[in-house]
Amino acid sequence: MKVRVTCSECKRIFLRPSGRVHEARKFNWNQYCSPPCMTRSKNSGLTLQCGNPRCGNKFYRSLNEIRKVKNSYCSHACAASVNNQRFPKKSRDLHACANKTCNKRVRSDVKYCSRYCFNLVRTTHSTKALTQKLQSVSQELGRAPAKREVGSIADMCVRAFGSWNQSLVVAGLTPHRSHSQRMYKRTSTVATDGHTCDSISEAIVDNWLTKNNISHLRNTSYPDTKHRADWSIKKNVFIEYFGLANDSPRYDQSIQEKRRLCEKHNIQLIEIYPTDLYPDIKLDAKFKLLL
Repeated sequence: MKVRVTCSECKRIFLRPSGRVHEARKFNWNQYCSPPCMTRSKNSGLTLQCGNPRCGNKFYRSLNEIRKVKNSYCSHACAASVNNQRFPKKSRDLHACANKTCNKRVRSDVKYCSRYCFNLVRTTHSTKALTQKLQSVSQELGRAPAKREVGSIADMCVRAFGSWNQSLVVAGLTPHRSHSQRMYKRTSTVATDGHTCDSISEAIVDNWLTKNNISHLRNTSYPDTKHRADWSIKKNVFIEYFGLANDSPRYDQSIQEKRRLCEKHNIQLIEIYPTDLYPDIKLDAKFKLLL
């Protein structure tokens, strides 16, 4: 059964189930004819006019928010347009870039106009002095130095010439590359079986194994070490592509370490070099035992 009730907000008479009416009277609840009336009853704020004289919009704001500010605005844009006129920003003090060869002016809170000028000032040696140092180290080593072998001037060379390899070229030295120069710029490649390879050369080897139905795994760990083999076949055959052999002593030491590990743990190691892939692929001879 429904009972006639008066809305506490709009005073309109509406019908409501008697059970809900008795419940509201028991707990002294207000009763409303609709959700909008209930919402309006909870609004404790005021309807204000925007404080921007150029804007006549009216908006609702709660009493708590009104107490926090002296002037109320309908939007951030109106507040900014009024406050920018009342409190104009101070003009920034500019000074010359710390790089004396640069004529640009920058803010007072920074010293350089760009990262380029910052790097130029940090390079305490001239390009001629850096070139001479690289040539001197090269004569002592009997080869082009690696970046880690020249200490702090390595970063100076990168800033002065753009990259480490470019520094070697300017000094008349040959950058460290493999004989075929295919490993100089490594390109991550996905083989036909879905394996991710670190270079196109590794993808050629992986595709050959797939084509000849040889089951293989990628990046298998050597026993008792953090070294990883490029491929493994079963448990006692590892395959490695040594694309940077003879390019650096550090890489050659890792090759020797892998050979010792395979000999220690009775693992057959198949070594592949760039000459086995370029200009002709000679993997049939390398994997004769597997076939």
